[in-house]
Amino acid sequence: MRARTALLIGFMLLALVVYGVLIGFKGVLLLGSGSVVGVLLGLAVLVVPLLGVFVVFRELQFGQRCAVLAEELRAEGALPVDDLPRRPSGRVDRAAADAHFARMRARTEAAPDDWRSWFRLALAYDAAGDRTRGRAAARRALELHGH
Repeated sequence: MRARTALLIGFMLLALVVYGVLIGFKGVLLLGSGSVVGVLLGLAVLVVPLLGVFVVFRELQFGQRCAVLAEELRAEGALPVDDLPRRPSGRVDRAAADAHFARMRARTEAAPDDWRSWFRLALAYDAAGDRTRGRAAARRALELHGH
């Protein structure tokens, strides 16, 4: 994992813990209020940090599982090189990303049961800026890989 990514994850987890502690105190106070509305609101306030922990855990798990696939492709020498032309802003040139995506989609259609083609398609979606479909393709690659 790159240092920048690890730092960002650490910061997010620290923020979540601080939020959980601060809001947790308020939730406990509301539970002790004795009123029905206060108790219900206190329960809701305590559930939100738990939901946050669950979501962060699932995202970290997804990222870790995708990193395993990327490392496996890298070891095979089959991980695509990110050599797409970029704009001065650092974003990938849209036309180049679309052309790269079309090639990856054709390879995936030719081998629909190959996790490698699905993972490369996920990377192509990401380069094209379509994160939602990229995540769906990555999930399909994970299913086919057996993760």
